[in-house]
Amino acid sequence: MKILLAEDEVGLSKAYAQVLIMQGYEVEQVYDGKAALEAANSSTYDLMIFDVMMPKMSGFEVLKALREAGNTTYVIMLTAMSELDDKIEGLELGADEYLTKPIPLKELVARIRSLERRIDTNYNENVLTFGSVRLNVSQQELSAKNSIILAGKETKLMEVLMLNKNKKLSTEYIYNHVWSKDDDSDAGYVWIYISYLKQKLKAINANVDILGEEDREFELVEV
Repeated sequence: MKILLAEDEVGLSKAYAQVLIMQGYEVEQVYDGKAALEAANSSTYDLMIFDVMMPKMSGFEVLKALREAGNTTYVIMLTAMSELDDKIEGLELGADEYLTKPIPLKELVARIRSLERRIDTNYNENVLTFGSVRLNVSQQELSAKNSIILAGKETKLMEVLMLNKNKKLSTEYIYNHVWSKDDDSDAGYVWIYISYLKQKLKAINANVDILGEEDREFELVEV
């Protein structure tokens, strides 16, 4: 699980990051709101943790910009403020959790574990669209001018790509979200299934394609 941690108090950020890394999470740290927004727009994360009071842009401003751009990544807001109105504002802007400092590190880990379980079971929307392409996840149907039924892993892979459209995804990121629970698979499956999907996108006359080469980053774009 990859986490973006935006906390301007360096010592506190370090403490959070050390605990999360010890729990097996990958953590990227930034220290102001502008850097958080840039990171969120240029890379992919399973969870983002934003302090509310940050320099350059507040956590609220970053969250608002991301949600308006269609970014649906899970967000935990951290703040020293405990007023009800602040919590309401954060939740209305699209935060998934709102924790008031000082936050026991065990509680933070527990909240992340809870969100991780929700991501595993509710990662997708039922129907996703991008360009001329429509993916019905539950029916495993990919359609544009024509339609085709996908295999289970093809559906999950297409889902990951569509949820992160116009973003470069590493082979490792894709593998971890599609095959990580399979004991008999390896990262080589990513390129094989990318090839399958590229063929099927052509078959349905889609105006999107998957760019990238074997063992490198992949990106779903309109063409």
